[in-house]
Amino acid sequence: MTFDLVKILQSKREFRQRLASRSIEEKLAMLDALRERALAIRPARSAAQSNSLHERPPPCRAEKKIRDDNE
Repeated sequence: MTFDLVKILQSKREFRQRLASRSIEEKLAMLDALRERALAIRPARSAAQSNSLHERPPPCRAEKKIRDDNE
């Protein structure tokens, strides 16, 4: 691994050019592969977590005062 900034930037530029020159079909296939990888590494949610209710914090006094003043 190199820490030469010029080489790093040149490498990034070349990589972006290679990606840009690919066909739409190849780019879409790459997106599909990335989506599959993201789904594979995403932590699984249990049914209890996905359907659970979330409690809201109590309103702050300043918010209540502003609401009372506006009514």
